[in-house]
Amino acid sequence: MFRRNARRLPLILVLAASVAGGAALLIRNGSRVVATATVQPGAAVEAVYATGMVEPETWARIGPLTTGRIAEILSREGETVRRGQPLARLDDREAGAKVAELEARAAYWREEMLRARTLADKGIKAREAEQKAASEYNQVTAAIAAARQRRSDLLVASPIDGVVLRRDGEPGEVAGPEATLFWVGEPRPLRITADVDEEDIARVQPGQRVLIKADAFPDRSLEGRVDRLTPKGDPVNKTFRVRVRLPDDTPLLIGMTTEINIVTAERTGVLLVPSSALSAESTVFVVQDGKAQSRPVRPGIRGRDRTEVVDGLSAGESVLAAPPAGLKAGDRVRTE
Repeated sequence: MFRRNARRLPLILVLAASVAGGAALLIRNGSRVVATATVQPGAAVEAVYATGMVEPETWARIGPLTTGRIAEILSREGETVRRGQPLARLDDREAGAKVAELEARAAYWREEMLRARTLADKGIKAREAEQKAASEYNQVTAAIAAARQRRSDLLVASPIDGVVLRRDGEPGEVAGPEATLFWVGEPRPLRITADVDEEDIARVQPGQRVLIKADAFPDRSLEGRVDRLTPKGDPVNKTFRVRVRLPDDTPLLIGMTTEINIVTAERTGVLLVPSSALSAESTVFVVQDGKAQSRPVRPGIRGRDRTEVVDGLSAGESVLAAPPAGLKAGDRVRTE
């Protein structure tokens, strides 16, 4: 059902006729032995292929703002957390000591400022002494605010409400801003984020049905709907990002990789022939009076295995399933 490599070929999902054996290159009594297939009705679906990953609709990767050694893990996987709630703490002993030192200096300069003001009010000292103490006090106060912020940055906090989906990192490890220690998000709803080739993106629209294949559920038919497309593509990989909305009862789990086919056209009750029967010039071979005869047809949806024929054939007719190389109209053939 799903294609891994033939990205730009449409997909024929429901196949009608089966081919009895492959085309043979045998020649008996001056006739080539060939295999035929019967033109039968079926359903044809044109689809755009891509791969993607399952993720929550709302989620965030969370890491520290600065480099430090993990001192404490404060939240577990599966735990519900609120926005701003600490998830982990980096070693903050040095930062705490710096804050205490500055607070002591602030207390000293505050007392100096008050003492200088009292002496200035009594005319014992000049106002310059009070102004100098006030300046020192203000500088230390500003330094305290900066030191407290640096200490606060050693707390790894959740930026959103959600559930801890995954945790990496253990106490004692050193982590920096490039590290992801927690994944936090809502378990539902889920989506698939896929990258679609830029040559196919024009055929993709919100609301289209999406057929999904996951290795974890090989025997299950899974579906979703195109939710939205990112307006800007990736000029390096030449792809556009497509979000596929999943139903709430999907068995897919966060982090699973999937193959998807975005249904861009779907028709039922159409005539199908093996794709190998159709030439590049849109002709097929039929057998008449023991000879191969070429017949032009008008193809519709082309698939890897089957192709829709809009005009030129009728249901029940037989065509050469895979005409041998060099076969010409009028050559004698035998079917088996």
